[in-house]
Amino acid sequence: MSRAALLVLADGRFPAGGHAHSGGIEAAVASHDVNGTASLEAFCRGRLHTAGLTAAGLAAAAAIGYDLLTLDEAADARTPVPALRQVARRLGRQMLRAARAIWPSPDLDRLARLQPQGAHQPVVLGLTARAAGLTPLDAAQCAAYESVSGPATAAVRLLSLDPFDATALLARLAGELDDVARTATDAAGRVAAEGVGVLPAASSPLLDITGEQHAAWSVRLFAS
Repeated sequence: MSRAALLVLADGRFPAGGHAHSGGIEAAVASHDVNGTASLEAFCRGRLHTAGLTAAGLAAAAAIGYDLLTLDEAADARTPVPALRQVARRLGRQMLRAARAIWPSPDLDRLARLQPQGAHQPVVLGLTARAAGLTPLDAAQCAAYESVSGPATAAVRLLSLDPFDATALLARLAGELDDVARTATDAAGRVAAEGVGVLPAASSPLLDITGEQHAAWSVRLFAS
């Protein structure tokens, strides 16, 4: 296993389209719920333990090798808002395109055939980690990190924050991020015996509501 592959996959410059999405922070900034470093940290912490935990569980399960269509259905059930389901599939389609070019794999090709409209991004992320020779824990860590790094990076642009402050915020969340990844991976390891219902399904109703509202904006900086 190459540890460098983990760096490539977790890099914000990985060409999977994530830079165009704010993870809900654009709507939070517009509503003044996030207006500085302290409120951004609270937002990221909440997202990590809800959307991040859920995504990490799906990614870890996909990296283990569980049935992808079943996991994609589980992702659908954990994404009740149509706008966010569309975003997740769009990002999954873009990630799959990048993954097939970088780490060619029969499993990735099979997923492209099974879900031509795009599978949910965490499922694709987990399968990509598997193709890159990474572990389920690696996949969970990537998903958890992405859930907070995207909003933190977007907030630098939206609020003109000092990027040092945004990065320091991510560093402060490192311990919690590791805990979330381990919890998600432990749950994924029980799927074979207990079914996909054992995977995290932490809800974030405000993110769901603002995600649907944001999709209807006529002018926005980020796609979501």
